[in-house]
Amino acid sequence: MGGPQPPTGWRRGLAFGGVSLLLGVTQGLGFNLVNNNLPWIQGSLGAYPNEAAWLSTAYTATNATIGLLAIKFRFQYGLRLFGDIGLGLFIVVAVAHLFTDDLRSAIAVRAASGVAATALSTMALLYMIAAVPEHRRPMGVALGVGWSQLAAPLSRLVSSDLLQVGQWHGLYLLEIGLSLLCLVAVNLVRVPPMPRVKMFQARDFLTFALFAPGVALLCAVLAQGRYVWWFDAPWLGWALAAAIVLIAASALVELHRAQPLLHIRWLSSADMLRLVVIILLFRIVLSEQGVGAFGFLQAMGMNNDQMRGLSWVMFWATLAGMIIVAVTINPARVSTPALISLLLIAAAAYWDSHVTNLTRPAQMYFSQGLIAFASALFLPAVMLAGFGRALRQGQEFIISFAVIFGAGQSLGALAGSAFLGTLMTVREKAYSAQIVERLLLTDPQVAARVRQYAGAYGGTISDPALRQGEGLAVLSQLATREATVLAYADVFRVIAALSLLVFAYLLALRLREDARARRAALLIPVEAA
Repeated sequence: MGGPQPPTGWRRGLAFGGVSLLLGVTQGLGFNLVNNNLPWIQGSLGAYPNEAAWLSTAYTATNATIGLLAIKFRFQYGLRLFGDIGLGLFIVVAVAHLFTDDLRSAIAVRAASGVAATALSTMALLYMIAAVPEHRRPMGVALGVGWSQLAAPLSRLVSSDLLQVGQWHGLYLLEIGLSLLCLVAVNLVRVPPMPRVKMFQARDFLTFALFAPGVALLCAVLAQGRYVWWFDAPWLGWALAAAIVLIAASALVELHRAQPLLHIRWLSSADMLRLVVIILLFRIVLSEQGVGAFGFLQAMGMNNDQMRGLSWVMFWATLAGMIIVAVTINPARVSTPALISLLLIAAAAYWDSHVTNLTRPAQMYFSQGLIAFASALFLPAVMLAGFGRALRQGQEFIISFAVIFGAGQSLGALAGSAFLGTLMTVREKAYSAQIVERLLLTDPQVAARVRQYAGAYGGTISDPALRQGEGLAVLSQLATREATVLAYADVFRVIAALSLLVFAYLLALRLREDARARRAALLIPVEAA
């Protein structure tokens, strides 16, 4: 009667937990499969690096903004319908893209994938909460948020085989297959329905029409800045100015509404601003893994096949962190796992700052395992901290927190890539200049090294001048490699210092809250008497 009946008892927990795992891993793979393989995908599409970066921009822009309407849609029309629409849109666009080799259609697929990811992440969280008893809700939140983090190392483990089978088409085929499984799962195993409430108002769409393009332009600036360079492309300045105007206009509209979509006054309170700053800074720090470690290894000539061992270490470390935080997290002390994670990231980044041109994935097992473990600790803590604040204010404040949490995650990741990528480029140019100015052919050691490199071409090039030119080219490549190694070492040191600064800031907030709690405890007996 009326469709499949939900399971009961322990079967309910297993069914809902399994669907949550499927949804979370699918959502994570949707982002990481493409993002971690951009150098290979851009070759298949015949695109330059800055053009391929639009794939990540399109995904982030839609994923960071659609949440503004997604929560209201769920309250008014139900979660399953929203999931069906999001997944259906992605499947249709992705299947159409399989018959083209055009960058524009690929960007459209990534935009649709960002919309579907919002539905998947929301459903993964709600299914996991429904899978555990009420007194274990923090565990459900920790696992529901954490499933998608397992996809980062998994994407590197499976992508090589997929690219060999069908180039970039193989990546999309896996996404389509998983999306179809999710579509079947959410229709077979349904969460208990919630009371429908009329939520949408006409001015909601005005706010969205201002906010979404503003965030999309901001994403474009952050993603493209280090490729076209910040001061060489005038359109970056115009896009940033337009983004500020549009976001400010959406905030102005919301401030004058009786029932706003975004509660700007609450979001601009000191408590929430601190939470947003911590989310952004942590996401920037967490870029040590993608931009830092994997970027360094790729610069040293490593590919995904050679980093399989490192990916497995990250996978098991992430899973261990998820289990530990799910079992131990205390909603009253959510800052504890966050503080531990920041210390672990600082230690791992300092460890990585000692890289050399001989560093290989095996030398990064320990540091990257620490960072994977730390990331699994942090996100559930932040989710519980913000979600608790939103619930104390009222159900309608959940929308505001969900938007800020999602946008903070997405924009923080882009800002981290932009900041660390820019820093690496600047430091590499500086080190290259320092190294090259010391490489003089009048130096006997430099001249001997050039002759040594030129000798390798003795069997193929008879002209001595051409052989010397080849020797100089090899020496130039080695100088660039050494400059790159030194630049990445600086990046790791900056991440370690930034992690310690965020740790000190969060610890100061924790100590201040503890002091206030102790003072309140002393005052209560006096007032009661």
